Amino acid sequence: MSRFLDGKSIAITGAGAGIGKAIALAAAAEGANIVVADYGVAMDGSNPTSEVADNAAAEIQALGGQAVAVAGDVSRFDVGEEVVAAACDNWGSIDGVVCPAGVLRERMLFNMSEDEWDHVVAVHLKGHFNVYRAALARMRKQDTGGSLVGFTSGAFTASTAQANYSAAKGGIVSLTRSAAMTAASLKLRGGPAINANCIAPVAKTRMSENVPFEIETGEPEDVAPMAVYLMSDAGRHINAQIYTVVGKRISVWNQPMEVRTMTADGDRWTCQQIAETLPGSIGQEPNPFIADLERRMAEMAANADSGRTG
Repeated sequence: MSRFLDGKSIAITGAGAGIGKAIALAAAAEGANIVVADYGVAMDGSNPTSEVADNAAAEIQALGGQAVAVAGDVSRFDVGEEVVAAACDNWGSIDGVVCPAGVLRERMLFNMSEDEWDHVVAVHLKGHFNVYRAALARMRKQDTGGSLVGFTSGAFTASTAQANYSAAKGGIVSLTRSAAMTAASLKLRGGPAINANCIAPVAKTRMSENVPFEIETGEPEDVAPMAVYLMSDAGRHINAQIYTVVGKRISVWNQPMEVRTMTADGDRWTCQQIAETLPGSIGQEPNPFIADLERRMAEMAANADSGRTG
């Protein structure tokens, strides 16, 4: 074993099951002390219990690792501090945080309730902020710095039935990039090395079970090594990146930037000038996700027709 995280203290939200638990076990195997943070809720956020966090911590301890459980709702500001403090109180530092915790409330945008929006955004986006904020406040005062690992999704580009989830995941990307910029500015002023990156996993979990079409997927254990690497000293130089991890494939996403420009001849554009100029000048960028949606919808319709005539 390479012991990539030997002696580091790592806090992981949603670590009682799925991807979070896979990361917790992998990080412990690499020598880390683990805060297992999990509210133990159903997929929609109901029926909280501390049992899953306690069980995961006990499993790590049974394997010879160090672990403590924190059962709290990460959408609450004070719980973010509680999760980070658990690492510092037990082992003296917080060297990495990983935030896979999440819930789903699926609904088309035009039918979505305020609660369905608020709850998903609170757990995903505010949950990241609460943990990031508490961790970064301590990491910047540590000589060893630390690592923030956010969890987004390819759905941050758009979603037909999960606008709340998609918006939260897009917010996580921007929040993590902001944390990365903050970390870079601290380092330029003589501060410690801190990095912040996102993983966009595709793995078989309870949150992926209801996807109504075939997708490329892998296992939670496929995602864990990337999270471990980003928190290790070997990966500390990587900052402000998004990596898809699915099965044997790891891909890096592009950085957002302007790609084409047009400039008005006069003081400003008129609507008529834009209508005449834009299509043949800067045009629009193709959206591969809409094209993929059209393909999937066609496949689903063909399968439905086959079922009716079979």
